[in-house]
Amino acid sequence: MSQARPGPPNQRAIIDRRRLDAALEAVAAEVSADTKRREAVLGLMKAALAEGEAEVRRRFDENGRGAEVMAARCFLIDQLIRVLYDFALGHVYRNPNPTEAEQLAVVAVGGYGRGELAPRSDIDLLFLLSYKVTPWVEQVIEYMLYMLWDLGLQVGHATRSVPDCMRRAKADMTIRTSVLEARYVWGSQALYRELRDRFRNGLMAGRGTDFVDAKMDERNQRHLRMGDSRYVLEPNVKDGKGGLRDLHTLFWIAKYLYRVTEVRELIARGVLRAAEARQFAKAQNLLWTLRCHLHYLTGRAEERLTFDLQPEISRRMGYTDRGGASGVEQLMKHYFLAAKDVGDLTRIFCAGLEAEHRRKPLLRLPRLRRRRQTFGDFHLDGDRLNVVSDRVFEDDPVNFLRLFHVAQENRIDVHPQALRLIRRSIGRVNAKLRAEPEANRLFLEILTSREDPEMSLRRMNEAGVLGRFIPDFGRVVAQMQFDMYHVHTVDEHTLYAIGILSRVEAGALTHDHPVSSEVVHKVLSRRVLYLAVLLHDIAKGRGGDHSILGAKAARRLCPRLGLSEEETEAVAWLVRYHLLMTYAAFKRDIDDPKTVSDFVELVRSPERLRLLLVLTVADLRAVGPNVWNEWKATLLRELYYRAEDLMTGGLDARGKQQRVAASRQALRAALADWSDAAFAAHAKLGYDSYWLAFDTATLARHARLIRKAEGAQAPLTVDPRVIEDRGVTEVTVYAADHPGLFSRIAGAIAVSGANIVDARIHTLANGMALDTFAVQDLGGGTFGGADKLTRLAANIEKVLSGRLKLHEALRRAPALPSRTRVFKVAPRVLIDNKASRSHTVIEVNGRDRRGLLHDVTRALTRTNVQIASAKVSTYGESVVDVFYVKDLFGM
Repeated sequence: MSQARPGPPNQRAIIDRRRLDAALEAVAAEVSADTKRREAVLGLMKAALAEGEAEVRRRFDENGRGAEVMAARCFLIDQLIRVLYDFALGHVYRNPNPTEAEQLAVVAVGGYGRGELAPRSDIDLLFLLSYKVTPWVEQVIEYMLYMLWDLGLQVGHATRSVPDCMRRAKADMTIRTSVLEARYVWGSQALYRELRDRFRNGLMAGRGTDFVDAKMDERNQRHLRMGDSRYVLEPNVKDGKGGLRDLHTLFWIAKYLYRVTEVRELIARGVLRAAEARQFAKAQNLLWTLRCHLHYLTGRAEERLTFDLQPEISRRMGYTDRGGASGVEQLMKHYFLAAKDVGDLTRIFCAGLEAEHRRKPLLRLPRLRRRRQTFGDFHLDGDRLNVVSDRVFEDDPVNFLRLFHVAQENRIDVHPQALRLIRRSIGRVNAKLRAEPEANRLFLEILTSREDPEMSLRRMNEAGVLGRFIPDFGRVVAQMQFDMYHVHTVDEHTLYAIGILSRVEAGALTHDHPVSSEVVHKVLSRRVLYLAVLLHDIAKGRGGDHSILGAKAARRLCPRLGLSEEETEAVAWLVRYHLLMTYAAFKRDIDDPKTVSDFVELVRSPERLRLLLVLTVADLRAVGPNVWNEWKATLLRELYYRAEDLMTGGLDARGKQQRVAASRQALRAALADWSDAAFAAHAKLGYDSYWLAFDTATLARHARLIRKAEGAQAPLTVDPRVIEDRGVTEVTVYAADHPGLFSRIAGAIAVSGANIVDARIHTLANGMALDTFAVQDLGGGTFGGADKLTRLAANIEKVLSGRLKLHEALRRAPALPSRTRVFKVAPRVLIDNKASRSHTVIEVNGRDRRGLLHDVTRALTRTNVQIASAKVSTYGESVVDVFYVKDLFGM
């Protein structure tokens, strides 16, 4: 049961209960009419609450300590409830001699019971009775609740007798937790003591395993709902993994098993060390402070540290830009380190419980495939690997690596006591150990193991060993990237990427990545590939090009790990150019031969091409759940095959006219039912670029569409088609060509709720335009459904006929979420006459918004250029639109 914590300093500056009591007594003496008296009482209470809240806020703005807000608000609400209770019993529902059945206690539960009352948190009350509710008690409770609600407070409440509380607490763990946190506020102390004693001597008298299991299950389920990662970039500071609720869970269990009321009491019980208790308090204070900022900034019980709030909170907490990291990134790094500390405390605490109570593992770790009981300086402790003595790391620091190597080889988890010892000895992971060949050999084997390297590296990272052994990696631990594209911190993204690489190699992702799953087994050096994935983002947050800086770091590190000069150069090249393939595939036209030839000129060898493809897939898949899609997979596969063909003297090395002739010949075979005259007439319509832009099946579909449209003399034909295996919907528009056609179609597609990811613009010899758009829904999937496709075709027709005014329709279309508006993306336009032999390439960078592509293409039209093709890529809040253009004379 909770006890009152020390109150805030200078309490009377927050609320002076005696003065408020006196003012209410004066009202009671001077005002007899019930309605007027209630209004006067409410006015005084509101004024006291407003003054108190203002004083609490003033103190927080001055010192920024969330812990003081929590305590001060509890004190403020306590005093208001006491005053209200006394006034209700003394003047509204007088009862000089209440019977035993009319005894009443007001008890705080939930966060209010814990003494943690954030600025916009609910106030949870338990009205405690001896037996069932009487009419008089019901009137008192109703009066108090309505007054509290009229004060503008969010009050949750329950009315129960002591026996009812015990019965419900026995059956329901949520209610049991509520009673565990119950704190006396006012009224009958005897009733509160009866509840406390019956709870302690009854429900808390056993071993408590059912309570502990329920709380851990509850925690695990909550983690799953919140994404099961403490490193998401918009974390929930209350319910997220590593948040306040995890600390609450530990303290609930501690209170239940050890009858403690403060964390520091666990030191004497041997559950936590003094340093760990300080770690608990430090993490808790940061989370409290962040929560207070969130509530004050938003004016509501907001628990998510969203992108739009992070800059202002970092400013208020005194973070400034320095060392290549913004103030926001520094704030979030401290948050993630605190969340990591919460995870460490959970493991330490649960290990202590298991040791004391000899219980099954609380964290539900993987079952052991037993082999033997001892492994040199380590042994099995239950189902996990522990140290044989407290000196194993002092006597042989290589054991810092050996512990995780043995655990990985035998598929055993590491015991929390061993992790605890690592934390105490972590200073021995130093330059001397980093120079030790055996330590480097073990690390490289862990990284390249076929036994789940992601899990082993994750354990090393959580223990602090990975960042100490690879200092460059230590610099990106908890390093966030302030954008909407990346979902995880840099270290978490890297570990995910290694896990994806391991699964690709094991054949677990063959369906999603057939080419990567095949070529990964042709790679000559697995060590090169795994190290490149580990190091590809190693220089993020240093204030320069992370690819160039990362390549330098790779050249320093690889020889230390035992790689040859050739392998070191390969890793450094991959880190330097790890974004090359996505750049070429997503931002350039891979149907343009120069795009492929420029790409091949940099890659040079089939081995590097294979390495780069697998690295690119692992990197992209690890960015976030909605980044990878079939359209991107298609572009990467196409680029890979074309580059491979060019390197090996394949089809793409043939001359342009040969390829045009081959395309027409294949189309003639596909249109075997057409007469020679009809085919010859169609073949004259397309210029060379058209015949090279599409495969035979698409060219055949175009031919039939054009023939049908010309036969019906249709001024406009719109043909949408879902292509599931490419993850896009293809929209083909056949219409009379005129300036601004692309822009107007782009606007119509935007109004329909679709995103254009690729476009092919072709003017035929008959003066008609044949434009093909690859579109997706806003989530990155195919834009499907009969209704959606019908509406899209109708919108295109309405826009081209002038019946739909685009500027009005786009103004009504939903914008990006308001929380994203905090991101500033400087507009930039790059014009390149070297990227293509036949076109000028214009690259437009800016902040994403609905209708942007329409606006940009309209601006291009006004400059009298012809758009031949477009590539559209979105990276969170940023967009990169690339256009292949010519002037009006085709130059």
